[in-house]
Amino acid sequence: MSVMKLNVIDLEKSEYTGGKSSLCPGCGHDQISKIIIQAAWENGISPEGIAKMSGIGCSSKTPAYFLGKSHGFNTVHGRMPSVTTGASMANKSLSFIAVSGDGDTASIGIGQFIHAIRRNLDMVYIIENNGVYGLTKGQYSATVEKGSKKKKGTMNEQPPIDLCAMAINLGCSFVARSFSGSKKQLTALIRAAMGHRGMAVIDVISPCVTFANNDESYKSYNYVKENDEVLHMLDYIPHFTPIEEVDIPEGEYDDIQMFDGSTLRLETVGDDHDPSDAVSALSAIHHAEKENKHVTGLLYYDDSMQTADEELGLTETPLSALSEAELRPSEAELASINAAFRGA
Repeated sequence: MSVMKLNVIDLEKSEYTGGKSSLCPGCGHDQISKIIIQAAWENGISPEGIAKMSGIGCSSKTPAYFLGKSHGFNTVHGRMPSVTTGASMANKSLSFIAVSGDGDTASIGIGQFIHAIRRNLDMVYIIENNGVYGLTKGQYSATVEKGSKKKKGTMNEQPPIDLCAMAINLGCSFVARSFSGSKKQLTALIRAAMGHRGMAVIDVISPCVTFANNDESYKSYNYVKENDEVLHMLDYIPHFTPIEEVDIPEGEYDDIQMFDGSTLRLETVGDDHDPSDAVSALSAIHHAEKENKHVTGLLYYDDSMQTADEELGLTETPLSALSEAELRPSEAELASINAAFRGA
């Protein structure tokens, strides 16, 4: 007789699943959905305490396929960051997991993406990046490399936008890149991002099996597997697991403490990379790009930044839980507030 495995809050993994996927068979986005399910379950986050946010595109359909018991909001194209900002300010007790695409983020939504980073919104922002617009028959997106060619059509002649480099330059507090086919690495990164306080951007290369999976495409499965420059091996140790019980990797490693008390362990592979150094992160991206490679792993991390709700001085109690009496100042308090502004 088999025994059902439970997580630290006594829930089966089935409590974290969603509906059946309608994406193309073999789509990398489905693997990312499975990893989100695994990460949320292993971290012991209550499904009802999570809010899934998305925009428009193949990637933005995926929240229907995971965390079926969580809150969800499918916004209009490119506007997911502003809707998430409002939801987060109203109820900061929720854990926000946002899924977007390269079109939703790097084209129509790039302005909103920039300001979500600038405000250091407390959210996990996963970009399912395949370099094409899958819902409208595979036109090139703004992230595809110059010279890349799809199965059909002409070669791309426009230079790409590197969303990780942009996020680092804007001061994002957690920036990583991974590949939908790298289950262990991506699981560790998403689990760590869930334990991070602030904006966590993970750019996930997720091949489009219908429009851009020929070997000549830089975002095809085979190309990424053969041209992936890994910065480090990752191990994630949740706060409820003693570090001594986890296998310590061989060689040099660094432990990064997450906001929730968990630890992200980085074992260096190849050249030393300091994830606390933005210049080092940008250099790694630049050198990989020059060699037509994809650099993956934790690129940059900074836990010293104030989040949007901290910067605004929001109450510990979520605004959505405050009573009308608490939200509405008395006549005397309003007069005092106005007097302070006049004095300024």
